[in-house]
Amino acid sequence: MSALADQIKGKWHQIKGKLKAKYGELTDDDLTYVEGKEEQLIGKLQERLGKSKQEIKELIDNL
Repeated sequence: MSALADQIKGKWHQIKGKLKAKYGELTDDDLTYVEGKEEQLIGKLQERLGKSKQEIKELIDNL
């Protein structure tokens, strides 16, 4: 499991709240986390926020 996957799994409720506060356009559906599906989540965030995969990873790392 990648470091990002560990981070997402361990702190998802905190990350989710911070993302919703920073990006009001994100819905609960956009932020649905399923263990083992981190890449799908990152893809959804890329699409909704118009950011690269690296930008999404950095955004999550910096929350």
